[in-house]
Amino acid sequence: MEQGLGFSHFLAQIDEVGISVLVLLISLSVASWYLIITKSIANFIAKKRATAFLNHFWSVESLDEVRKSLNATTPNNAFAELAKLGIDAADDSQMHDSQKLAAAGGTSEFLTRALRNGIDQEATRVENGLTLIASAGSAAPYIGLFGTVWGIYHALIQIGLSGQGTLDKVAGPVGEALIMTALGLAVAIPAVLAYNAFVRRNRIWLARLDAFAHDLFVLITVGYGSANGGGGTERQSSHSSPIPQTIAPATTYSNLEGRGQ
Repeated sequence: MEQGLGFSHFLAQIDEVGISVLVLLISLSVASWYLIITKSIANFIAKKRATAFLNHFWSVESLDEVRKSLNATTPNNAFAELAKLGIDAADDSQMHDSQKLAAAGGTSEFLTRALRNGIDQEATRVENGLTLIASAGSAAPYIGLFGTVWGIYHALIQIGLSGQGTLDKVAGPVGEALIMTALGLAVAIPAVLAYNAFVRRNRIWLARLDAFAHDLFVLITVGYGSANGGGGTERQSSHSSPIPQTIAPATTYSNLEGRGQ
């Protein structure tokens, strides 16, 4: 009796529909765990590299040193890429002035668009794979529930054919139903927990990047204004708000990283 109610017996008596449900749940589990592991490692490496770059960035004396270091090596984190993007955009705007359509509106507007595009690209990159994890977390219980209903249906058929609901007639189909339920929960619970953790991490990460973009905007515009003899600063002071509202106010990085909201 114990040998007939094992997992091997479940695999031996399962039909095509049950096999399809089982394969789908296993595929979702493998895909979600692959994304969970790879994204966790990538996030850890990205955080370590970003911390090293920010320490170097705020320890140098001028943007020229940052430009030289960025030109010497390929940026390996989002903060370095954003800094290179902002510095290159400012250089390109100063070189071509208003001759290019992209530079229309002056250095301030061109730099704002460049930094905004950099943040949007990073937001798209960090959200890669979250759709599959969310789908696994939300769909797996219902897929397992379908397998449960299918197993109960088999149990009812066995009772109808035998005319009596003895344990040996319904134990197999009922066991199949319970296994499908357990598999659905085993796939969904880690996926839901991982999705919530990644969403929180991405929110804090983008907030740090947004704050750095604000500081970078101020440093570049003030630097170029000083280099032009204060002309850039005077042009900015004629506006009520020289810093665009699309870039959030600067916030302490350590506070953003530790904030749970």
